[in-house]
Amino acid sequence: MRIIIAGAGDVGFHLAKLLSNENQDIILIDTDEEKLKYVTSHLDVATIKGNSTSIKVLEEANVSKSDLLISATSSEDTNLATAMIAKHMGAKKTIARISNIEFLLNKDKLDHKQLGIDELISPASLVAREIKRLLRQAALTDTFEFDNGLLSLVGISIDENSKLRNKTIADVAHLNPENNYLTVAILRHHETIIPRGETRFQLNDHAYFIAQPDGVNRVMDLAGKRQLDIKNVMILGGGKVGYNAARRLGKKYKIKLIEKDKERCIELADQLRDCLIINGDGTDVKFLQEEGLNDMDAFIAVTGDSEINIISSLVAKNNGVKKSISLVENMDYIHLSQAIGVDTMINKKLIAANFIFRYIRKGEVLSIASIHGVNAEILEFEVKPESKISKNPLKDLDFPHHAIIGGVIRKGSGHIVMGDFQFEPKDRVVVLTMLDAIRKVEAFFK
Repeated sequence: MRIIIAGAGDVGFHLAKLLSNENQDIILIDTDEEKLKYVTSHLDVATIKGNSTSIKVLEEANVSKSDLLISATSSEDTNLATAMIAKHMGAKKTIARISNIEFLLNKDKLDHKQLGIDELISPASLVAREIKRLLRQAALTDTFEFDNGLLSLVGISIDENSKLRNKTIADVAHLNPENNYLTVAILRHHETIIPRGETRFQLNDHAYFIAQPDGVNRVMDLAGKRQLDIKNVMILGGGKVGYNAARRLGKKYKIKLIEKDKERCIELADQLRDCLIINGDGTDVKFLQEEGLNDMDAFIAVTGDSEINIISSLVAKNNGVKKSISLVENMDYIHLSQAIGVDTMINKKLIAANFIFRYIRKGEVLSIASIHGVNAEILEFEVKPESKISKNPLKDLDFPHHAIIGGVIRKGSGHIVMGDFQFEPKDRVVVLTMLDAIRKVEAFFK
């Protein structure tokens, strides 16, 4: 595929990084020469200095031959204009990053596809959706369901209470007699490990499992975790992310939203009738305590200041809050989350880039999930009659070492697979794969 990306900021760079692992033909456009120098020193992609709304620049990028143009600059106006111009110049598909959620809420009044934009991406809206997903299983650091929960990806932290601590996967095999879960990844000191039998769980590891429905509870038991009942949620920050999070969560949870700006509070109170909007300084610990911080089940810090979000989340945990989620600008912070005491750190640019990446892959795979901080993707494939994976049992397939098959959904049931498993047409196979192995994994399902 020939893919043009407008904007070499965090979203554009991360997206180019994901796609360059797959030998795609990538062209990155930006007006900032320093950003482009950084890109060329780190990635094997072509770059063009210039404004992406310029017809001359788009012609230089050969936009008429492009399969996809993604406009992900920091300017919404530039992104919309770039996508529309590119579409009229022959780009097969266009995606524009937006900040104004009105475009998404009023699709019936404005058909963006008629304007030449195939998909609109709102990072603030995507983050709100991610927060809602993370609250669903609050005891877990991450969770994602396949086929309505027939199989689930679950993440846990290994602490002093875990029965898995200091044991190898082979050591604890007897604790899984029903074979209803499988360890698929371990995140340790910023390194993603595809585990094998000799891999040992260590204190402060973040371990990820594919599990059948009854296996989820088993994993939580082994980790010394219990189900958390989330009812009361405090959101710090009433910007775009805070507003979208409160809008999505307000129907299910009791929301208190703290915002420093008085005028913004008045706007939010008018727009969020299901939420209690409170004007105050979220950095004031005494104020938060007076507003019932100790009674909260979850604390979500989404101000524009990463440090305030992290520190306030730590304060919340110190006051007995069960689940903390913190929005950070620096992607490197994500790896530090549970190590410093915050349950989950999220980055809106990373979430947006991963969403676009999954959009690009749609059709080749049934579903794709990302794990915060883990340098891998979870892919779900359907086995075709001619697929290479159905020719031999798993142990004889020479499956890529940087990937692991977590489970299979067959005729309405989820299964954890072992070496003697024989795949059949129409099986839905869940695979965790490092980015450098995606193409090799895909070859087994063609």
